[in-house]
Amino acid sequence: MPLLAVKNQNGGKPALLTGRSFIIGTMGALLWSLSAFADETILTSAKKNIHLDEWSATSPAGSAQTWSVKKVTLHGGKQEGVDLITVDNGKLSFSIVPTRGMSALRAQMGDIRLGWDSPVKEIVNPVYINLLARDGVGWLDGFNEWMPRAGIAWAGHPGKDGANTLTLHGQIGNIPASEVSVSIEKGNPGRIVVKGLVNEISMFGSNLTLNSEVSTEIGSNHIVFNDSIVNNGTKPQEYQIIYHSDYGEPILEGGAKFVAPIKELRPFDGVAAKAISTFDSYLDAKPGFTEEVFGIVPYGDANNRTSVLLHNAAGDKGVSLTYAIDGLPYFALWKNTGAKGEAYVTGLEPATSFPANRSIERKAGRVPTLEPGASQSFTVDFAILSGKDAVNAAVDKVKAIQAGRPTNVNTETIKPCCLSVVN
Repeated sequence: MPLLAVKNQNGGKPALLTGRSFIIGTMGALLWSLSAFADETILTSAKKNIHLDEWSATSPAGSAQTWSVKKVTLHGGKQEGVDLITVDNGKLSFSIVPTRGMSALRAQMGDIRLGWDSPVKEIVNPVYINLLARDGVGWLDGFNEWMPRAGIAWAGHPGKDGANTLTLHGQIGNIPASEVSVSIEKGNPGRIVVKGLVNEISMFGSNLTLNSEVSTEIGSNHIVFNDSIVNNGTKPQEYQIIYHSDYGEPILEGGAKFVAPIKELRPFDGVAAKAISTFDSYLDAKPGFTEEVFGIVPYGDANNRTSVLLHNAAGDKGVSLTYAIDGLPYFALWKNTGAKGEAYVTGLEPATSFPANRSIERKAGRVPTLEPGASQSFTVDFAILSGKDAVNAAVDKVKAIQAGRPTNVNTETIKPCCLSVVN
């Protein structure tokens, strides 16, 4: 029995995913948990001119916990040529889109989905996206993922920033990854890791790299995003990132609740200012609903880590996000409870700044800078919460971080004028 069954684009017969040879008998399943196996499979490499159209790996027969990883290349319509990697850790599954900046398309655990129902049904290849379309909101033409990143040279609203014209939420989500690999790490239970390198580099422009690592322990209810932004240039560079995680049914519904340890709460604009008393609760779908956006400065615990969550009305389905506020000190809550199937979605968005245009954020002192050769790391741990005990434990964790400290409601809008577009 092989340690690991692997299929690639060259015929589909199982092979060992390793640089060594293994001969394993009936003890294969046991040896899997004890082995030193942690080899990395390269799926895409611009440096080495590698691209595997199809590839898969599965747990060995007889494993106590089954898992699988599958990579395919999509065809038809605007998704022609898009790479999709689906990871199943035996308890939950999720899909990563290397062609779209290592965005996460969706996640699923039982009857709980992370994601939403966008009118954009295909996974759109960036070659069909014009970010400048419709006055800079072309990003929306491909927006259907659970967890796209906005950034990294800029994020937030479109418009002028001095001589520069900025498009909605930057470019990183529409840049294909140059390097993509999958690792199955040793251990009990072991870990599946999808890595990607995305370059946002231009002559006389930004010179930044996003190193993305999305991982899950086998059999766990967690998906962890571990990223870094690197300044490759010879001068300081500004950067921004928003973890634009988006949710629809079944977590989002009338009576759903957002829970967070809040130090400061601000409305993004005049629309949000009128709704600030109900910022943490949700309505049923209402066609024509005008989006509401709230800026939050969260409290952290003794280690400067915070946790927020969204749960359904019954309090038995939810998702929590846990991360360090050192690198992600701001948070945007986007509420867009419009018509189902096209606009019923909410965004929970840890970020380096609020989602206003970079010129506004810079003036407020919320745009960080990287020195030449420097990097900044971010880790966001998403946990899918199934059952009231799991949701209540997450709520208690938030309460412990709040620790009775007050929430300052700042009525000054983040955006000086105009209605929001999408955040």
